Amino acid sequence: MLSKDHWENVYSIKSSNTVSWFQEHAETSLALIYASNLAKSAAIIDIGGGASTLVDDLLNLGFQHLSVLDLSAVALATTKIRLGEKAKAINWIEADITQANLPPQAFDLWHDRAAFHFLTMDKQRHAYKKKLLHTLKPKGRLIVSTFAEDGPMHCSGLPVRSYSAEQLFAEFSDDFDLLDLQKESHNTPFATTQNFVYCHLQRK
Repeated sequence: MLSKDHWENVYSIKSSNTVSWFQEHAETSLALIYASNLAKSAAIIDIGGGASTLVDDLLNLGFQHLSVLDLSAVALATTKIRLGEKAKAINWIEADITQANLPPQAFDLWHDRAAFHFLTMDKQRHAYKKKLLHTLKPKGRLIVSTFAEDGPMHCSGLPVRSYSAEQLFAEFSDDFDLLDLQKESHNTPFATTQNFVYCHLQRK
């Protein structure tokens, strides 16, 4: 099980715009979602997106069925406060993704920027992929991003598993076809750079 207490503490002592993974706008993710040509009625879930601004931008783009899953209640509360009345339109899920109770074939797109790389154990990744396959629709899209092979080895005091583009695709290649690969050099709020890799996949 992931460390809920750790993440509650992180978001309690730091502002959401001062953590290393903060993005004013998740531009690479938004571009890949745009490339999916989804209807505005499509169901999208953002994994580990508790304090991310992605949901803000998706709402502003007119998407109507959005879910945000995060281990941290504090992170989710941060975004609810930021969105104000708009927060009522979002399905908020406080859960460990490896154990979450998600409905079958409910989502057209599963987005994950920087949650998967915290799953350093085989059994964690297996549980994650089991949840993914349970709740993603046939032909559904997967956008998953992790630290690249030349990225950090730790984040927020925890070890991570970094990937080359080929290694990240290999994690999902049994059940997904590759549509696109992207790399991103993320500038952190404290003037350092972190390299990420993104895979855009479609369920077979």
